[in-house]
Amino acid sequence: MLHLILFLFFGLICVAGAINLLAQSHPINSALSLIVVMASLAAEYLLLGAEFVAAVQVIVYAGAIMVLFVITIMLLNAGKEERTKGSRVAILLGVPGVLIGAVLVAWTLVGRSSTTQSVSIGALWGSPKDIARLLFHDFLLPFEVTSILILIAIMGAVVLASRPKAVARSHDSSPAPPEARDLVAAGKDH
Repeated sequence: MLHLILFLFFGLICVAGAINLLAQSHPINSALSLIVVMASLAAEYLLLGAEFVAAVQVIVYAGAIMVLFVITIMLLNAGKEERTKGSRVAILLGVPGVLIGAVLVAWTLVGRSSTTQSVSIGALWGSPKDIARLLFHDFLLPFEVTSILILIAIMGAVVLASRPKAVARSHDSSPAPPEARDLVAAGKDH
């Protein structure tokens, strides 16, 4: 009973952190909310008896990946987000998509609940050696593709961070506005 209460408690923290992540207008606050989500997921993994996955969740995701996110946010010098009304496409496709997804999840949970057996906590386990064999042998290509995508994201952040200087230089070489030309012409007459 205590496991169920703790599982629901950390599940609520995870959902609250995810909602806060979306509601925040400052990117650093969103990143901190994402850390809360990842830490509560690690607690969920601990409750399910997957200690290794919980440790990886904290070390890799809540640690290294979030440091990368925060450095990228700082490189971009992202300020407070400007709010807009939203996109009609997002409303027209998003609302029905969420409703269809919710119906599918509910249908799957209701339809499958009578045919599946529950698994006790800690019944399914794998040693770090088995997980490493899967990660570095069977799933090596997706693992490497993920690292390349992260590298591309870092390079994109650096390019975006250096872009305002290039835009400012291009505006300096643009022709002067008509008022400035009139002032310069008046100065040449004297």
